[in-house]
Amino acid sequence: MLTVAARLLGDAERGSVERLLDRDPFGGAQVAERVSMAGLAWWRQDARIFGYGSRRNLESLCWIGANLIPVHASAAAVAAFAEMVANEPRGCSSIVGSADAVLGLWSHLTPTWGPSRDVRPNQPLMAVSAPSPVSADPNVRLVRPDEIDLLFPAAVAMYTEVVGVSPTADGGERSYRERIGELVRARRAYARFHNGRVVFKAELAVVTRHTAQIQGVWTDPELRGRGLATAGIAAIVRDALRRVAPSVSLYVNDYNTPARRVYERCGFQQVGTFATVLF
Repeated sequence: MLTVAARLLGDAERGSVERLLDRDPFGGAQVAERVSMAGLAWWRQDARIFGYGSRRNLESLCWIGANLIPVHASAAAVAAFAEMVANEPRGCSSIVGSADAVLGLWSHLTPTWGPSRDVRPNQPLMAVSAPSPVSADPNVRLVRPDEIDLLFPAAVAMYTEVVGVSPTADGGERSYRERIGELVRARRAYARFHNGRVVFKAELAVVTRHTAQIQGVWTDPELRGRGLATAGIAAIVRDALRRVAPSVSLYVNDYNTPARRVYERCGFQQVGTFATVLF
């Protein structure tokens, strides 16, 4: 029997939530950004955030919206969160976060939520807080709002390659284009252009006071192996550290050896391990 149940959190506990998120500045970045922007009220977030532990000692969090994201979740918290959502229809497109928590949740939820489309159990979470030791590409720059149409095909290609399905499927093109546009207007989207097309690109998909998280890294398949990604990531790290946050982070599939080599050459070191369950 569980002695402590998971409970819905509200703005009255925002201070406790933020202190817990500060204890996991890289693993909790996705939740921390959303809390900083809109607090904890579900109607502002179109999501719910649950806590485990007493009001005086909040131990773990679980964000439930388009994604399910556990943060600093102990085995007992994982069991409580799983019990809470197991009988609900699955509304999220993925479970992502610390590997132990994600895989623990999935072991509890598989009987009612399964099957998944893919499980990626070992994704090194990496970070850097100093400029990269390799030369930065001077041609990698922020994408301008009038270049969204040029960036969009590369963004679709990246998503399809990494996730395994197109973001434009099932009527998703409009919302995905809006997301890309938001990143561009927020000065978070970077690209190198050549002859009017994108040959390298990446975004700062998550920004907190602790870190800027890179996602969506993509190099034109015809130009891979020529160092574009290494120099491009170095350029993004340099700009992000100067302009956005005191560290830069990302997570990568363990089997993506070329990408891991790029990040290691750019000075990234592993600070944790993520896992992702895709539906």
